[in-house]
Amino acid sequence: MVTSAEFDRAFYHPRYWPMWLGLALMKLLTFLPLKAQWWLGSGLGRLLQAALKKRVHVARTNLRLCFPEKSEAEREALLRDNFNQTGMALFDSVNAWWWSDERIQKHMTIKGIEHIEQAKADGQGVILFAAHCLMLEAGARVFGQKCPGVGVYRPHNNKFMEYLQVQGRLRSNKGLIPKREVRQMVKALRNGDVIWYTADQDAGRKGAVFAPFFAVDDAVTVTGATTLAKLGKAKVMPFFVERNKDNSGYTIEILPPLENFPGEDEMTDAVRGNQILEQLIRRRPEQYMWLHRRFKTRPQKSDPSLY
Repeated sequence: MVTSAEFDRAFYHPRYWPMWLGLALMKLLTFLPLKAQWWLGSGLGRLLQAALKKRVHVARTNLRLCFPEKSEAEREALLRDNFNQTGMALFDSVNAWWWSDERIQKHMTIKGIEHIEQAKADGQGVILFAAHCLMLEAGARVFGQKCPGVGVYRPHNNKFMEYLQVQGRLRSNKGLIPKREVRQMVKALRNGDVIWYTADQDAGRKGAVFAPFFAVDDAVTVTGATTLAKLGKAKVMPFFVERNKDNSGYTIEILPPLENFPGEDEMTDAVRGNQILEQLIRRRPEQYMWLHRRFKTRPQKSDPSLY
């Protein structure tokens, strides 16, 4: 488990200077009021939509596949809103990494913390079953104010970015576990820890099945939650974090633990898990990470790409 961020003197090398400049700018912007930040972030989102043509194509394709019942105009409106929210999410991340505990607490609301407390009283670990909403960084920092947990993450290829994300994510949480280190996750759960776990992205065929997700009947779906719940003897609780509609801050909701999970088999759990994730995403679809190629892996390698 990663429990500290190690600074390397190599970060002073000129190749990192542009990143230091960007870092200084973002730290200055954290002093702005939250509503001003999100106003700037919305404008940044519009710029991103104009510049990132490939990501626009991915997001548009995902929305078309997931919401065939919506008109093209409705999906385009959702696409624009999603990019606005994506720009705002940049500020969510830097606030999560650098705001003080006191300032975070002024803008947070947590519902359902009693479910975590009951699991801890019972001596069980908890898997927070979350979707890749755009406010995950803020959600982790907010949640850690009440109950420090352990994040499952992908180490960054850039060493300086790895240092920054580890340092930021450990502001109010216990540690981070690389996503392939299942044994470490199981150990943490058996020790009664709370683990953040997302199962809604395309991670390839290994450890996955093909199950319905929104209107796509054969979306590759990881089965890690089933494995971790069994081996870690843990409760699985759906978890959702959103940016408040009035731009006043963030709300986290922890739902009651799933009954009869794990179920009969991995496929049954995958179908159920996708249904839960879909319900969570539909609450605020504009705040979901549609930029990811969710349906990249096809059932047959010879199947044409959906993108």
